[in-house]
Amino acid sequence: MSTRPTKLPGAAQGKAKTLPFRYQFAAGAVAGISENAARYPLDVVKTRIQLQHGTVIDGQGYTGVMDCFQKIVKIEGASRLYRGITAPILMEVPKRAIKFSSNDTFAPLYQTLFSTPVLTQPLAILTGASAGATESLVVVPFELLKIRLQDKSSAARYSGLVDCLVKVVRHEGPRALYNGFEATLWRHIVWNAGYFGCIFQVRAQLPSPASAPNPKAQKTVNDLAAGFVGGIVGTTFNTPLDVVKSRIQSVAKVQGVRGKYEWAWPSLGVVAKEEGFKALYKGYMAKILRFGPGGGVLLVVYSAAVDMLAKAV
Repeated sequence: MSTRPTKLPGAAQGKAKTLPFRYQFAAGAVAGISENAARYPLDVVKTRIQLQHGTVIDGQGYTGVMDCFQKIVKIEGASRLYRGITAPILMEVPKRAIKFSSNDTFAPLYQTLFSTPVLTQPLAILTGASAGATESLVVVPFELLKIRLQDKSSAARYSGLVDCLVKVVRHEGPRALYNGFEATLWRHIVWNAGYFGCIFQVRAQLPSPASAPNPKAQKTVNDLAAGFVGGIVGTTFNTPLDVVKSRIQSVAKVQGVRGKYEWAWPSLGVVAKEEGFKALYKGYMAKILRFGPGGGVLLVVYSAAVDMLAKAV
């Protein structure tokens, strides 16, 4: 892999001064909300497909992304595609903000720690993984509530986000909000390592905006391309962990009863053994449709917000 230095989103090349944390945080929040609002229905479809056990028989289930879309709209109504969106919208501010600001904070920290004057591919992957681990600490309760509201088998139990929160805490205890934390941790580590690692690599192969006739346009093209590739690679590696995370969080914990899915890595084996290896990639197409373009949108909006806020520093 290339180790030619390049600039990560918001991260300074070499050891140049980066934006203050509050600006990184704000830029990440704007990017996250923009991406999430446009593509949330794909997340609902992805979750429904992931929670589907076994194969589809006599039309009882979803055969793919379009089939799932059509059945949700026809049987439950189009509004169901936005069921549970309050949780991720509330989550997007800290989630995306922490993703990018942590990545930008870890980069110079690791450069100093490893005495590396410029950011390299291995450090880009390490910073991304560290940002993912930090991000996961915040998102677990939101993810659990979102999954419960998206799941067709449990959605009728809850009238909305607050009702879902109250019932989970009342019937399962406050600690239940962190069910699936370990799976979420691995999911975010893997996705962010792939995403930010690819951003570094793709940008290293593209023309530098500084030498382009139109630097701003070239920067946008570079961000779209790097974010798109990063989104696809991150999604390809983390989908199996996302499948087991969805299954872990969809089932209410019962004291004294061992759940079928509890820990990420053993759960991967259970799904593969019972449903085949392909089942680990349920919802993959919906995730690609969201996080491929979404990865590009995230990076473009974040970079634009960083540039705008940098003028205020």
